[in-house]
Amino acid sequence: MLDPFQREIDYLRLSVTDRCNLRCLYCMPAAGVKKKRHEDILPLETLEKIARTAVESGIRKIRLTGGEPLVRRGVLELISALGRLKSLGLRDLAMTTNGVLLASQAKDLKQAGLDRVNVSLDSLDAGKFRKITRQGELTDVLAGIRAAQAAGLTPVKINVVLLGGFNDEEIGDFVDLTRGEDLEVRFIELMPLGGSAQAPGGFLPATEVLRRCPRLTALPQPEHASVARLYRVPGGRGRVGLISPLSKHFCWQCDRIRLTPDGKLKSCLHTEEELDFRDYGETRIAEFLRDGVRGKPARHHMDEADFRPVARKMHEIGG
Repeated sequence: MLDPFQREIDYLRLSVTDRCNLRCLYCMPAAGVKKKRHEDILPLETLEKIARTAVESGIRKIRLTGGEPLVRRGVLELISALGRLKSLGLRDLAMTTNGVLLASQAKDLKQAGLDRVNVSLDSLDAGKFRKITRQGELTDVLAGIRAAQAAGLTPVKINVVLLGGFNDEEIGDFVDLTRGEDLEVRFIELMPLGGSAQAPGGFLPATEVLRRCPRLTALPQPEHASVARLYRVPGGRGRVGLISPLSKHFCWQCDRIRLTPDGKLKSCLHTEEELDFRDYGETRIAEFLRDGVRGKPARHHMDEADFRPVARKMHEIGG
């Protein structure tokens, strides 16, 4: 599918729930989310139908997100169904998770058809981790990463939101993880979304990683669209990725659309514009997807002085 600016849209981020077992400061309120009515969340069967039509329409990569996707009952069965779409052209089936439940489920996820995982992890210090997640245990996430590696959900990517004054002193520690292991640590700039004002520390540009780790060597960019600029420690097994949606945006190569758990299609994370699946229904899924792609803007405007962040929090949209 081509958008109005001739970008090929072949990546669908499918959010299966807005619920989570953590309460990260920049993502969710301390009391958790207000539970939506059962009928407000798309059934897994509907998600499967949307995904199938998306692959038939040219989507080649699907990522399951949340909230935390592993808290959604039946997600393993959904992954099995989506895995069968590889016969129709799906090339990559991935998931973004906080890793808390990953240790006990990694093997089953791989057997069901999941290819790989991204694990969100903003601190390697147990106290800081508990502070930013409000209730998480670092050991659970580290065990999940090890289980994912053992199960073959690789390459495991670790998503680190850069927070000046909170985890910037850990940049070197995160980079060191890539020396002896086939991991990709991705440093992501904090984005102005609903709830981000609660984040400890402040905005830090991705270039701070290069300033603190000058030995990082740039790698050739992959031919397919990638939001991360890639680097490697000399002699290291893994890679370091820098994702800079604010300081050096990559909208010109954006290849994705998002479906929220309540059935809203977003062609850009940073716009309030959404299409409601319920205005189309299961008989018009292809039209729903095409209209979403046709409405994709040229770029976001987060770097402009009068930009107003979207009201929805990240857990409501899908990571």
